[in-house]
Amino acid sequence: MPNHSANALWNGSLQEGSGNIKFSSGSFEGQYSFSSRFEEGTGTNPEELIAAAHAGCVSMQISATLGRKGFSPVSVDTEAKVTMRRVDDVPTITAIELTTVAEVPDIDDATFQEIAADAKANCIISRALAGVENITMTATLKS
Repeated sequence: MPNHSANALWNGSLQEGSGNIKFSSGSFEGQYSFSSRFEEGTGTNPEELIAAAHAGCVSMQISATLGRKGFSPVSVDTEAKVTMRRVDDVPTITAIELTTVAEVPDIDDATFQEIAADAKANCIISRALAGVENITMTATLKS
């Protein structure tokens, strides 16, 4: 399996400085700052990138499992919301809320729920985030 990488450059102090994140693939490059991470400033932040990675991983895992089980998904759309709180006075990701909506012909809800729950527990990023105390999922089939 391939290795993937990204680079993050930070200049200056924590609150006044700024940084730039770029993916080695060249598919993304963006700025980040104290305000984009801990306030409502413009730019990205590491937690948003974790949310994107988790959402993408869950959607792909659901699609792969559906295919292996003979289903042909039209779409699998997952949103991940990352919650950060202070734990022992240290900023910590304490929860991730996954919301998936999928369009899959000829599948019953019970089978879809089983596949979604398996993806939540076993996608690569979920396993990497095993230290996050509370990861929840709501999975819905489009009618």
